[in-house]
Amino acid sequence: MAKTISGMKLHELNKITEPLNSTEKMPVLFLGHGSPMNAIEENEFVAGFRIIGKTLPKPKAVLCVSAHWETRGTFITAMEKPKTIHDFGGFPCALFEVQYPAPGSPELAKEAKGLIKKTEAGLDQKWGLDHGAWSVIKHLYPDADVPVIEMSLDYYQTPQIHYELAKELKSLREKGILIIGSGNMVHNLGLVDWDKLDSVYGFDWAREASEKMKSFILSGDHRSLINFRSQGKSFELSIPTPEHYLPLLYALALKEDYEKITLFNDKPVAGALTMTSVLIDSKEHTGSFQ
Repeated sequence: MAKTISGMKLHELNKITEPLNSTEKMPVLFLGHGSPMNAIEENEFVAGFRIIGKTLPKPKAVLCVSAHWETRGTFITAMEKPKTIHDFGGFPCALFEVQYPAPGSPELAKEAKGLIKKTEAGLDQKWGLDHGAWSVIKHLYPDADVPVIEMSLDYYQTPQIHYELAKELKSLREKGILIIGSGNMVHNLGLVDWDKLDSVYGFDWAREASEKMKSFILSGDHRSLINFRSQGKSFELSIPTPEHYLPLLYALALKEDYEKITLFNDKPVAGALTMTSVLIDSKEHTGSFQ
């Protein structure tokens, strides 16, 4: 059974100005980010993000792989002050007014670039923080006092290459860097019931795929998750395009054999989305998010 988290004390805050020296191994997260409205609404999923932010050691910086930055080639944001990107439409003005002024980290971007051998990674000065990053990270670190960089998804690469590329980033965990994959395990906007965007329920195929995904995650069967195109109709409906699913592979690739998996925010919404999120950590976490 997956475990959930609650009732934990805040860890002492790390100073973000410290150099990237060796530290206790940081956890890894995959966050089901869902609707951009989660940035400004109060709901159980936002509460789950906040609990995680209060539970985990404060990182020196965050490296986020977001479903919302697809590129030809792999790029890493390397500016001092990344802009807040409002990459969506049709939402209330209040959402477009949100700014998340977290600093960037050119130093971390260069270090991450140097670790990547599977492909040639480029340093980007134009992108910023899209809503796949800021809409969830703002709940983890509401003071925007943790530097954040993003790494893009190369849509020409295979799931296997994405998984192998992620493994090359493992050493960053020893240097106080929190690596986050942000997407949704089940994500089919074409079949979302928009009238029930705030309703917790899933279509049968979405629930079937979600249960299989969680079984593979908890058993460590990464091969089946990498080969998601071979998992049948429910996976085809749940992953019509891979960009929201691939950040999960980035998180799982960073797991050590001895580390534990904790699932949280584990519910479907609007029929065709799941908010299921994953914590990878060596520590035992017990309790409830609710």
